Amino acid sequence: MFNGVPILSIITFIPLLAAAFLMLMSRLSRSDGKSQIEQNAPRVALITTIAVFILSLILVINFDNAEAGFQFTEEFAWLGAGIKYRMGVDGISVLFVLLTAFLTPLCIIASQASIKTRMLEYMVAFLVLETLMIGTFCALDMVLFYVFFEAVLIPMFIIIGVWGGKDRVYAAYKFFLYTLLGSVLMLAAMLWLYYYSGQVLGEGNATTDIRQLSQLNIPLGAQTWLWLAFFASFAVKMPMWPVHTWLPDAHVQAPTAGSVILAGILLKLGGYGLLRFSIPMFPHASVQFGPLVFWLSVIAIIYTSLVAYRQTDMKKLIAYSSVAHMGFVTMGIFALNVQGLQGSIFQMISHGIVSGALFFAVGVIYDRMHTREIAFYGGIVKTMPIFAAVFMLFTMANVGLPGTSGFIGEILTMVGAYQVNPWIAFGAAFGMILSAVYALHLYREVIFGEVTNEKLIGIPDMNMREIIIMAPLVIMTILLGVYPSLVTDITGASVDALLADVTQKLDMSVGQ
Repeated sequence: MFNGVPILSIITFIPLLAAAFLMLMSRLSRSDGKSQIEQNAPRVALITTIAVFILSLILVINFDNAEAGFQFTEEFAWLGAGIKYRMGVDGISVLFVLLTAFLTPLCIIASQASIKTRMLEYMVAFLVLETLMIGTFCALDMVLFYVFFEAVLIPMFIIIGVWGGKDRVYAAYKFFLYTLLGSVLMLAAMLWLYYYSGQVLGEGNATTDIRQLSQLNIPLGAQTWLWLAFFASFAVKMPMWPVHTWLPDAHVQAPTAGSVILAGILLKLGGYGLLRFSIPMFPHASVQFGPLVFWLSVIAIIYTSLVAYRQTDMKKLIAYSSVAHMGFVTMGIFALNVQGLQGSIFQMISHGIVSGALFFAVGVIYDRMHTREIAFYGGIVKTMPIFAAVFMLFTMANVGLPGTSGFIGEILTMVGAYQVNPWIAFGAAFGMILSAVYALHLYREVIFGEVTNEKLIGIPDMNMREIIIMAPLVIMTILLGVYPSLVTDITGASVDALLADVTQKLDMSVGQ
């Protein structure tokens, strides 16, 4: 609660209420031709998402950085039998709430020009998606988390399947099936945890409270299977190599705003799940499987960087680069030290901003030329100098240039990994070199050279709407690059508490 007001529930469900309002008004005002509410749907969605962003800023401003526990907590009766509606944020989750609220209004603005059909339904899908994403980061009940975590698939499935490219149906089903099947084992593991909590806490006291479950000393043998069950879901969602193949297809077929949310927020649900469940609940198994995750992460960083270099579609190249950057996240998480965990969280926040900006940038030229083929372009710096400068900044941030947000997360995760296994850090550093190869290759082919395609002659530069979208992303990319404590100060206490808890549990298991 915030001064007696359930601010987390308000932030979470305002978009859902706006979506319900749009649908209701559409039914009431539907007539021949285009209804007034359909024309005003983008405006309603934009006002709603801006309101959510303002409330999220208030949330972060009033967040106590020195407090390691959950704040603004809410708890109400829900399903009974220990299953309650529980909400709260700590230093890890509060920033993901803000990131979601930050990117969504920009997606709404970008969609007003690129979406040509079923605008009202599109805005409804995005509003519902925002509710589910924020709810996932705020949920403190295991069942509530699962509901939000899985329900996210539905609006994104619709966004890709209805407003995507020519192969949108295939990509939508592949996205849905991969991510849904990966979560079946997690549901089984959650049921086991619920049953086990009843045995430990006493009959009739079984709970789905994530905070209580994190304090249980789960048997070492059970930890192994439970860790694998949760990892099956989170690895697909991130996605990790080799279960990443759904991501490039989904990105290529999704509309621009869909790709932004997919890369900026949905991929982070997997990393957040590892931090919220796998590490605190199954620390022994996390240490046991840490070397496996390290090598999977390095393979992802190097392999997908090489694959990215060979791509001819700009979106697919950026999609593969996202898999590589998520490799840094998993590497940092399982380093299980301050630098690794801080770096992984920072990397997720930074990647949400930078990858979102890159997909917006691709959308800028796609809206003009209706193709993402790299070979089609060349020399557009002559006609689009503003775009060239903006694209350069985000390309450098994607590479990890010092002074941009991309550098901080990658260097921290490598420092954390180096303390555990120097070879892993060297492999990741080699991956950074490869990222420069494919990113600069893309920039050179699209921006520099002679204008050999006559269709590019006279292509207009970024308009005011596009500049408004890019400006906040430019500011945050530079601001976080030179002032990273904006993130690390907020996450510090929660990260320290998580590590202290994990260390204590590992020491107890050694003593046993």
